[in-house]
Formats: sequence, C-alpha cells, structure tokens
Amino acid sequence: MTPRLAAAACAVAVVVAGCSSSGSQTDPDAAKNDATSTVCAKDAAAKKVALPTGFPADFPLPAGTVVTKVDDRGAKDGIVVTGVTATRFASVLKALQSDLPAKGFTPSEGEVEPHDAESDWSSTGYTGRWAIRELAACGGDVTVSVVSRAKS
Repeated sequence: MTPRLAAAACAVAVVVAGCSSSGSQTDPDAAKNDATSTVCAKDAAAKKVALPTGFPADFPLPAGTVVTKVDDRGAKDGIVVTGVTATRFASVLKALQSDLPAKGFTPSEGEVEPHDAESDWSSTGYTGRWAIRELAACGGDVTVSVVSRAKS
C-alpha cells in the first residue's frame, strides 16, 4: 500500500469511527467525564464508590444506579459522577425527565437520540449536565454521567 493510500484509508477510518452511532460521543466532555469507560451493571458492585461531599445529595440518580467513579475537578469544572444501571434506557430517560423537575432540578438544552441522551440542568444551589448512554456491550445496561457545579 502506498503512503498516500494508507493516509487516505486512515482518514476514512477516523471519519467513519467518529460518525458511528454506537461509538459516537454526543457529550463533548465524554472522554473527560470517563463516559467511554465500560463497567457493566453486573460488575459495578465491586467498583462502587460513595457520592462525594459537594455533589447534590438530593440529585435523583436513576433507579439501580451504582456509582463507580467520581472525579472532583474543583469549583470551576465541578464534580463528575459516573455510574451504571441495569434499568433499560427508555426507563432511565423517562425517570430523569420526570424526577429532576419533581426534585427541583430544572432541565434545559438537551437532546435525545436512540441510544444516548443528555441535558443541562440547574437547581437553587447547583448547575450541571447529565448524560446517559446505552451500553450494547453490557446487554443494554445504561451508563449515567452527571456533572455538578455549586453556584457561586
């Protein structure tokens, strides 16, 4: 294969991988938020971590969510909580869309696709964003990522 042909093939592979729905990252912070890590619900208990101080204790994580990673990025960038649930994607989405407003978290500027969704949110003391993604490699488990920043 000539160097020019190899470079063209590599460019096509990058574009196709970037556009693939199963591998897409609709959350621009997905890599930073560790949303690309795959922990299946059946393995989550061994990786369980507690919610940190500074994360809104009343944030309604979807039913069955096991938090597996916490990343405190300081006051400016907030706290990222990542977990997984065996609850189906449609149920997780419906719960977030109804439970957040019921608990005083106002959603805004979100989008829903067949296997992932995200939305900004705010409450009296916090602002943030949640993102969910169906994990085909885990039989349809759903990863849940929530970024939270305290209001100043």
